[in-house]
Amino acid sequence: MNIAADIQIGIQSALKELYNHDAALSELGLQPTRKEFGGSYTFVTFPYGRISKKSPEVTATEMGEYLQTHLDAVSGFNVVKGFLNIEIAEQTWVTYLNELLQNPDFGLGTKKNESVMVEYSSPNTNKPLHLGHLRNNFLGYSVAKIYEALGYDVIKVQIINDRGIHICKSMVAWQKFGHGETPETSGLKGDKLVGKYYVEFDKAYKAEMVTLMEEGKTKEEAEKQAPIMLQAQNMLRQWEAKDPEVYALWQTMNGWVYDGFEKTYQQMGVEFDKLYYESDTYLLGKDEVELGLKNGHFFEKEDSSVWIDLTEEGLDQKIVRRSDGTAVYMTQDIGTAIQRFKEFPSLQKLIYTVGNEQDYHFKVLFLILKKLGYEWADGCFHLSYGMVDLPSGKMKSREGTVVDADDLMDEMIQTAEDHTRELGKIDGFTAEEAQALYHTLGMGALKYFLLKVDPKKRMLFDPKESIEFQGNTGPFVQYTHARISAILRRAEELKILMGQVTTGVTLTSNETELIYLLSEYQAKLQLAAEEYSPAVVAQYVYDLAKEYNKFYADQPIFTEESEALVVLRVNLSKQVAQTIKLGMSLLGIDVPERM
Repeated sequence: MNIAADIQIGIQSALKELYNHDAALSELGLQPTRKEFGGSYTFVTFPYGRISKKSPEVTATEMGEYLQTHLDAVSGFNVVKGFLNIEIAEQTWVTYLNELLQNPDFGLGTKKNESVMVEYSSPNTNKPLHLGHLRNNFLGYSVAKIYEALGYDVIKVQIINDRGIHICKSMVAWQKFGHGETPETSGLKGDKLVGKYYVEFDKAYKAEMVTLMEEGKTKEEAEKQAPIMLQAQNMLRQWEAKDPEVYALWQTMNGWVYDGFEKTYQQMGVEFDKLYYESDTYLLGKDEVELGLKNGHFFEKEDSSVWIDLTEEGLDQKIVRRSDGTAVYMTQDIGTAIQRFKEFPSLQKLIYTVGNEQDYHFKVLFLILKKLGYEWADGCFHLSYGMVDLPSGKMKSREGTVVDADDLMDEMIQTAEDHTRELGKIDGFTAEEAQALYHTLGMGALKYFLLKVDPKKRMLFDPKESIEFQGNTGPFVQYTHARISAILRRAEELKILMGQVTTGVTLTSNETELIYLLSEYQAKLQLAAEEYSPAVVAQYVYDLAKEYNKFYADQPIFTEESEALVVLRVNLSKQVAQTIKLGMSLLGIDVPERM
């Protein structure tokens, strides 16, 4: 049973029978009825006055009468101007709840023969992951989980930026100042050790620039002539020439970074199905550029550089190959996209999770791919997101002022421990159980806070607010699940019938609202996918948890005299808990069974 879909079909029939109008189901959208009016679903009839040749109020009334006569699910209606508020019969809600309780596949979409690739993380190997990477990873991973739940075959990938001048900066600094230091001898994670030398490079570079400017050089001259920068540039040329010594050092230091990244990803709770490396892909687009040059899509300038002219599309000219024949980022991204669609023939959508500072880059990339004749370019999407700020201000990696991802996650887990101990929510826990709870709450608070905001918006992350057990936070939703779990354990002790509700019971408004929210789960999932926004799911689970707590405060469960109502309320609680768990899992968040 899909109550909303049944109502839409009824509205479609009403329009045909009453006004001889054929309407597509897709145009018959329903809205939740505002709290001050009776009903569950609202249909706006204003656009249909030209068809009925009647006022919006009369049109809404006639359609309401038709639905009440022809649909068992509709028990009544009321009209406010052109808004038709549709009331659902109590037994329809009870029947629907029973169907949910007996459906082992609740929350899972029909299996589709289509693939979706989601790229996220994609870090540089010259520094550890930071706060911005947390939003990126949580966002990309959650979108992947949402598409998986809808029945798509999802491939989770990242492209690791393991080459370039920024990598050579860390390598040069380690050679000059490292004295053979390793992760083992330093006690540092490999990514943090390499990041340390990226900062050291910047310090040395600035010091050399000061010296050169004191000798009379301009700032621009000093930037170009600083010896340590010249060393890094030379090392990059040696790397591209596969110099054995440089290449071995590059492999060693990148290996340190990968080991460090893996520990961070485990703490984050994210994973990947396939890894791409820029060192393997940076030349991929060069053949495509040659082909595009022959076909007239690109043009060559006097210095032998190759460009594409996008001025007719309101953009500018974009370089796709340097004058020395080397590839730029755009060249690489063109080739990598083509390779991915060749590797995965059923790929329908390729989602790039990258910050909004790259909006223009992806606009150009997708336009180029389309101009080259690749129809699948329409399936490429840039999941653009805003930056994350802290009260302390903007982050700068090369100056060592970045908010380290590991440190922030550890801090959140410690804050969760302090807060939970203060509230006395670990009575009866073993030390291991308590530590697991702190991790669940700390990471849940962090993920939820970063995901509850629309991805497009820049956001301010407040660690203290995120860990609160009240308000729109992860711990609030988690605590609601733990509360319901305690109720279900008590119900088992009392041997209360699980999985089936007796028809004929009278529902309260709390219960009707909860079942209505449960019926909205699949639609919210679909909306989250369409908008590439886990924030839709976060808002949904919060609304469900908030409504359940209102129900819990207003309605007795085990002290209710009617056995049928006890069974209803226990089973309703069970379905709410399952739905909260499902929704939170799409955000990559675990929920505790007890707190």
